[in-house]
Amino acid sequence: MKYIKLDLQFFAADEKTEKATPKKRQDTRKKGQVPKSQDVNTGFLMLLVFGILFLLGPYMKAVMMNMYAHSFTEYMHWEVTEAQVHMVFSEMTWEISKVIAPVMGIAIVAGVASNLLQVGVLFTGEPLKPDLKKLDPIKGAKKIFSARALVELVKSLLKITMIGVVTFTIIWLNRDEMMMSAQRSIDGALAFFGTMTIWMGLASALALLILSVLDFTYQKYDHEKNIRMSKKDVKDEYKNIEGDPQIKAKIKEKQRQMSAARMMSEVPGADVVITNPTHYAIAIKYDEERSDAPIVVAKGVDFVAQKIKEVAKANDVMMVENRPLARALYQDSEIDQPIDEQFYQAVAELLAYVYRLEKKM
Repeated sequence: MKYIKLDLQFFAADEKTEKATPKKRQDTRKKGQVPKSQDVNTGFLMLLVFGILFLLGPYMKAVMMNMYAHSFTEYMHWEVTEAQVHMVFSEMTWEISKVIAPVMGIAIVAGVASNLLQVGVLFTGEPLKPDLKKLDPIKGAKKIFSARALVELVKSLLKITMIGVVTFTIIWLNRDEMMMSAQRSIDGALAFFGTMTIWMGLASALALLILSVLDFTYQKYDHEKNIRMSKKDVKDEYKNIEGDPQIKAKIKEKQRQMSAARMMSEVPGADVVITNPTHYAIAIKYDEERSDAPIVVAKGVDFVAQKIKEVAKANDVMMVENRPLARALYQDSEIDQPIDEQFYQAVAELLAYVYRLEKKM
């Protein structure tokens, strides 16, 4: 039973139950792993492209008609030479560029804007790095038959159904005019079918954008689920950030030892050591050039206090017993800092007493 209990605790520690920490989110973002819906990109792109076609359609039509008219009136009488062919292709390329440039420009703007809307500013080359794990056929098969693949299948079927219903509805509502297009002129028929195409594109884009809201919500939920951490992961991350507690304890112990050694080196220069007499010891030094008030150069309790008294005795530093003052100075004073104003009179009287004894000696 003990073994079973230990195994259950082990699996519980490895279970991904904790929300991702800010560091984990930052690391996954650097790798390019962010919640993102391709339907937002597609819907936004279609909306802007068909919108620019709706606005600039007459201009594009005029450019293309002029190009064809010019081709069949001017170029038909030219001789076929290398220079003439080069001129024809140059002019045709320029005219076509004037038609395509607005569409391509708005497509680039749509792609950048939709990604900024979802992800923000992010530059990373991690997704482009070669990874042999992606060629693993077993993992590939698992992805094909995974729950995510099923969700993507349902989403694709829903998109096809929505776009099909939208386009069929527009065609059905305009079926009478479509049947009468045979009696229209070529220009009128082209204008009618062009308008129909634009309306179907705009309606499909809006349908995709509505669907993309649901898809982005799912992608965000799936991303949060994938980056969850176990309790062990959280502890390991904390150790990596803050350092191993055992190492930190050793560092602090080493720092205390160095501080104690430095403090003991100041005791021989002290003017007096105030004692409890057994538990507390505070070494005081008065240096007019350093401070207007006496400075605590060392203090300690129990073992450290005994060491301070031993060093003071070895260096003929005067020791005076004053239990209340020793306790108060230990509690309210810091090493290498002047004493508090409340201790001025008591310490001054004590230093005066020490100076008189030294003068007599």
